[in-house]
Amino acid sequence: MSNSAYESLCDRFREIDKLQHAITYLSWDQMVMMPPKGSETRSGSIAELAGLSHAKLTAPEVEIWLSEAESTGDNEVSIREMQRVWRNANCLPAELVKEQIVAGSKCEMGWRTQRAANDWKGFLKNFKPVVENSRREAALRQQASGAKTPYEAMLALHCHGDSEALIDSVFKKLREVLPDLLQRVLETQGSLQGSQRAEYPIENQIKLNKEMLTTLGFDFTAGRLDQSMHPFSTGSAGDSRITTRYETDSFMEALAGTAHEVGHASYESMLPEASRGLPVGESRNMCIHESQSLLFEKQIFYSKAFMHFLTEKVHSHLSTAACLSADDLWKLGIRVAPGKIRVEADEVTYPLHVMLRYEIESALINGEIEAEDIPDIWNEKMMSYLGIDTSDDYTNGCMQDIHWTDGAFGYFPSYTIGAVNAAQIFSCVKSEHSDWQEQFKRGDVGFVRDWLSKQIWSKGCELESQELMQSATGSVTRAESLIEHLEARYLRGEY
Repeated sequence: MSNSAYESLCDRFREIDKLQHAITYLSWDQMVMMPPKGSETRSGSIAELAGLSHAKLTAPEVEIWLSEAESTGDNEVSIREMQRVWRNANCLPAELVKEQIVAGSKCEMGWRTQRAANDWKGFLKNFKPVVENSRREAALRQQASGAKTPYEAMLALHCHGDSEALIDSVFKKLREVLPDLLQRVLETQGSLQGSQRAEYPIENQIKLNKEMLTTLGFDFTAGRLDQSMHPFSTGSAGDSRITTRYETDSFMEALAGTAHEVGHASYESMLPEASRGLPVGESRNMCIHESQSLLFEKQIFYSKAFMHFLTEKVHSHLSTAACLSADDLWKLGIRVAPGKIRVEADEVTYPLHVMLRYEIESALINGEIEAEDIPDIWNEKMMSYLGIDTSDDYTNGCMQDIHWTDGAFGYFPSYTIGAVNAAQIFSCVKSEHSDWQEQFKRGDVGFVRDWLSKQIWSKGCELESQELMQSATGSVTRAESLIEHLEARYLRGEY
């Protein structure tokens, strides 16, 4: 009976995975290739499939199977992950989910024009119901999971296994060091000698990006590269979909976006085959996922050695970039310039943007501040961390991100915990391959992929996130890893 229960669970979760597979590619097509007039019908199809998936997961027999399977003591890790997915789907009442969809949609639609109009008061009116619904959700998730705070329960949706206490400790160290480090970098970096601004045909950039992707290990018989308004990666083994965004007067941003997304795609395509379709065979969490994309972007693409290799390819495809040396491209890529906008931030200032949002959203969900307080707190923290005044500039201040409009609280920390994890992981790779820079100069990153496959990708959800970091690097996530990386690159110019 118990074995039958586990087998029934596996069958059910693989059925759900097939529905999610269909949703993934319907969504990709909607964002990348579908004619605009098809949006309403497509959205209805996706919603129908999502409803079927949810119904299969929350059906009464699933709870019975979980209870029976757990009693045997077998397949503990797999059942643990099934229970986590099931619990997340079952702990919210349908009426709250419906209210969240309505309030989130209204807030997001309003934000599209309110941000441009610098209309904080108009946005606040729509935002307050989103916050109230998110607080209700957080309380229910806390009750179901035993999280220490309401915000930690929301955090677990994106950073499962990385507690609020762990993130607090990492961010505390970064907060102590980064503002001063930033000032030292600004004093050290000097003036730029070159500029990438010129005319770069998009068809040539596409060829360059595809050649770089091949170098980074992307298999075009099992994936494709396309264009979208915002770079993203989706898909699975055998069908990875990457998009990037091109501008005719620059090319580094597109390359960086492509390098970032191949990290995500590589992780998804190299998950354990034996547990495909089951929760235990999925990627661990967004903090680990972001570590993979940031490792490819920040540790490989932006390294001096890889830029040395890539420069010849740039010159080959983009004749108007022939005046830029490898050193020029590297310095352009790692230029540090504090600004108001998170998505445009450099590697040194980006964590400060994330920590600001983390501190605000955690206090908001835990009931320590109200939505009305956000602009003043935002400006206070921007002045403290970056020396930038955002008072009355809501467009480029607290209204710049879309995450909060639909209640996606708890996602922001993954960006910086991912950056810390990436630096920590790559430090281990370097220690095992002392000739890493020589290999990068030849365009060889196979040794990095082999290391990641063995230590990260093949593990799926077998280990919790901090167990995975401990296993792979010998330590839980350490802020010092990112600090050491930033000092080596930006103060000592080592790579």
